[in-house]
Amino acid sequence: MTTPTENPTILLTGFEPFAGEHINPSQELVRVLDGETINGHRVVGAILPVAFASTLSMLEALLETHRPALVLATGQAGGRSELSIERIAANLIDARIADADGLQPIDEPAIVGAPAAYFSTLPVKAMLARLRVLGIPAALSQSAGTYVCNQVFFGLAHIVATQYPGMRAGFVHVPWLPEQAARHQGQASMALETMVAGVRAAVGCAIATRRDLRLAGGSTH
Repeated sequence: MTTPTENPTILLTGFEPFAGEHINPSQELVRVLDGETINGHRVVGAILPVAFASTLSMLEALLETHRPALVLATGQAGGRSELSIERIAANLIDARIADADGLQPIDEPAIVGAPAAYFSTLPVKAMLARLRVLGIPAALSQSAGTYVCNQVFFGLAHIVATQYPGMRAGFVHVPWLPEQAARHQGQASMALETMVAGVRAAVGCAIATRRDLRLAGGSTH
């Protein structure tokens, strides 16, 4: 593992556009933050394809190459109005639409033989509190879905748990950009600048916080 005296890194991932979109907000925010330094950690950005067959091997290679102290994967969640800090990754793929390769797995495990689920190892409630202090719309999410975003979140959590003790990792979903929401009548959006500020603050909080806050963050449904 990289130590604090060896220029520690943060791996920040996003996705290519999918489902007929020509842009993906997670890709754009990774492009902006790539190369920045946050709390003494250099951000290394990477863009993943929305493809079940190739994302986990790419993610594993990125972890081996960069040995980051912390990993934050991000993805698009069209229709959501806030930055969604994900708590739980499920070992399930149930694709409502085909991926970039035309594959549409249904009711399959993300990783055969792995646990049913993993929790984020980032301080999700502290991150949420920090974003709300800054006036950035944010919420805890209890489900990352069953598409490629969840597959990456689960795969990331499994790789970290089994190969990289001490590394911490999590996932944040981001809303559509305004230009995307304009094509989806009545749907929420968020400016790229707000997303970038939110992810920057969330990463900074995660680096600085080892013990999460004890605050109510559940839901009744």
